[in-house]
Amino acid sequence: MTVKTRSEGLNMSSAKPKKNSTKRRIVKISFALFLGTVSGYIFNWAGLPLPWMLGAMFVNIIAALIRLPVSGPTKLRPLVAVIIDVMLGSSFTPALFNQISLWAPSLVFMVLYLLAAAMVIVPYYRIVAGFDAPTAYFAGMPGGLMEMMIIGKEMGADERSIILAHTSRIVLVVALVAVWFRVVQGIDLSDRSQFGVPFSQIPAKELIVLSIVGVVGYFIGRFLRLPAPMLLGPILVSAAVHLLGIVHNPPPSELVIIAQIFLGTIVGCRFINAEPKAILRAIWLGLGATILMLALTFSFAIALHEIFDQSLEQLVLAYSPGGLAEMSLVALAMNADIAYVASHHLVRISLVMLLAPILFRLFLRLKRSS
Repeated sequence: MTVKTRSEGLNMSSAKPKKNSTKRRIVKISFALFLGTVSGYIFNWAGLPLPWMLGAMFVNIIAALIRLPVSGPTKLRPLVAVIIDVMLGSSFTPALFNQISLWAPSLVFMVLYLLAAAMVIVPYYRIVAGFDAPTAYFAGMPGGLMEMMIIGKEMGADERSIILAHTSRIVLVVALVAVWFRVVQGIDLSDRSQFGVPFSQIPAKELIVLSIVGVVGYFIGRFLRLPAPMLLGPILVSAAVHLLGIVHNPPPSELVIIAQIFLGTIVGCRFINAEPKAILRAIWLGLGATILMLALTFSFAIALHEIFDQSLEQLVLAYSPGGLAEMSLVALAMNADIAYVASHHLVRISLVMLLAPILFRLFLRLKRSS
């Protein structure tokens, strides 16, 4: 006869809550994705801009506000990012080499735009929001959410405030820019034809290569320690195989739509566990910051359009401080030059990631010496 020891009994009892917790999280994620899919379908039926992403995003923000049992599939974020990154890489074609020299002015002016944005938005969060200096700095820098959160936390900033500030910025920038192009410019952002070709029309060989490209690119990015490796790795490898003519198609349109639902759900669920008052305050503050940043975006876009005769629409997309994936999807829906837009956002994110910690340390030294 076997006798259970006290420690074995404790291990078994402690395993049950963990198993139940995992099950509850899976149910919450499934419910959030269900809400996102239904809302995306309704947005699509209504002809609203970027229906699958914005539908999933907004319904899950509401779900977070009213405390519905939802949770974002955050662990699948790398997989979702890889799908979108491979799609972005597919926009790099041999014909682009003739145009890259024309991108130089707007890429150079990106540095001035970032400095101007920092000089306006950081004081805004310091004075209007009442954030401490580190939190205001990393909440106001227009970089990637995860990078600003991690670096900001190391520098003593409040992690929750940074998350809410950047999430609000991404949601509001994408929504306002999409509405601007749909309502003011009259561009149909609900047209599905731009999102690539269906599974059935892509050769099996290319589907296999695209799958390998995503995985290899992800690990190459990490191995080479590229800035934002999860973004740059798959984009560079995908661009290489498309430039070499090994593959001619982007990822299947069905996958891109699924990626949008997941992305919208993940962004919307970032408001979970925050108090409704904190969410509403973050959105209100984010609206002010977004209006200021978009004012700078349109100022730079109009100036560059007048001086260098570059496309105003593409400049607005390239300089709008939304997420790389989100703004690239707006560009895709508009049938704009995705490579141009994605390149500018990669430069923006990389510059902020590299310079933000250095400038913050310099700021602290100047503050101490004064």
